Amino acid sequence: MMNVMIILGIDPGLATVGIGLIDASQRSIFKVIDYCTIETKKELSSADRLREIAEDLSSIIQDHHPSIAVIEKLYFETNRKTAMNVAEARGVLLSTCSEARLTILEPTPLELKVAVTGDGRADKKQMAMMVSRTLKIDLKGVPDDAVDALGLSIFGAFTYPSLKGKNLTV
Repeated sequence: MMNVMIILGIDPGLATVGIGLIDASQRSIFKVIDYCTIETKKELSSADRLREIAEDLSSIIQDHHPSIAVIEKLYFETNRKTAMNVAEARGVLLSTCSEARLTILEPTPLELKVAVTGDGRADKKQMAMMVSRTLKIDLKGVPDDAVDALGLSIFGAFTYPSLKGKNLTV
C-alpha cells in the first residue's frame, strides 16, 4: 500500500488566498484533490481578515491532512501597502501551517517558475498552461490565485522527494 502524500499549495494574499491540494503519492502522476480561494471582505479590520484566513486554512488542513505546505515567498512590490498586507497574511499562513506541524517549503517566484515551466521568466499564461498540462485538468474559470496555488503544489511534488532528510522548516 502506498503512502498518501498530499501537498498544500498556498498563494498568499489578504483579500484572496489561493489554495491548491494535490495527491503526489505516485511519482509524476499527480491527482487534484481540491482547489479554492479564501476571500476576505475589505470592510473587515485587518485583524479580522487575518483571523478568518487562519480559521479557514486550519479547517482545510483538518479536512485534507496534507503532508507539506508550499507557500510562495514574497518579492518586493512597488505598492508598499499591498506588500505589507500580503506579508501579514503570509505570516498568518506560515504560523497556521507550523501549528499544524506541516513541513513548509518556501520557493521564490523564480524557483517556482523554473520548476513548473523550466523558464524563470514564464508569465501567468505559461504557468497556467503548464499547471493544466501537468495536472491534466481544464483550468478555464478557475481563479488565478487557485491556479497559482496548484502550481505551488506541483513545485512541492517535484522538489520534496529530493529534500527528504534535509533540515526543512517545520
